[in-house]
Amino acid sequence: EPARVFSVVSEHIGVRPGYCGGEPHILGHRIKVRHVAEWHERMGMSPAKIVEHHPTITLAQVHAALAYYDDHRDEILAAIAAEETFVEEMKAKAGPSPLQEKLRQRKADVSDDPLPPR
Repeated sequence: EPARVFSVVSEHIGVRPGYCGGEPHILGHRIKVRHVAEWHERMGMSPAKIVEHHPTITLAQVHAALAYYDDHRDEILAAIAAEETFVEEMKAKAGPSPLQEKLRQRKADVSDDPLPPR
């Protein structure tokens, strides 16, 4: 009998134009592979902990996302870096939020206060 081959990753991971920004994601969910990779690598979450925090996905889906990440590490790390750069650029363009400005002003007011704190 010939060997049977199962593509477990393709059962769980997909890439569709216009869906999740065209990035690889868990099929039927808006959870990107890079999200799973970040939770696992940067936040130290085990696959079981990821499922605990996101109970709509399965352990098999998490493992498939991590397998996809392992096979496409450079591509996914580039997507993560691009998003981080974009976020920093948007923060720089937007300037401080009204709350940040109020806190900065309050701190400046306190430092001008001649009385020492109790």
